[in-house]
Amino acid sequence: MAIELLAAFVIVATGTAFSGASTYLYQWLSRQEAQLQYGGENVLGAIGNLLLSFVCGPFIMLGMGWRRDSAGGLHLGQAFLSAFIAFGWSFFVGLIVLWFYMGVMGI
Repeated sequence: MAIELLAAFVIVATGTAFSGASTYLYQWLSRQEAQLQYGGENVLGAIGNLLLSFVCGPFIMLGMGWRRDSAGGLHLGQAFLSAFIAFGWSFFVGLIVLWFYMGVMGI
């Protein structure tokens, strides 16, 4: 049981790290803030935005949970919910990244 839990933590950590790195890379190259969006000016732009939202989504969700309201307060429920969604989402991103890595390396 401990091995399975450790494997799940490694997958989530891989997904979160890949999501954070790709978010910062996107923001550096495009000079704009990454955001969750699915529309575009054409079909190719919409597919690109959807792919960006899937890969960078967990990191964006973590940032959305720590935003403060107009009074300057932080809502713990909002932070916990966004962290729960982000780490669950990171699991799927990590699975895809590790699947691709193992496929390329022939493991």
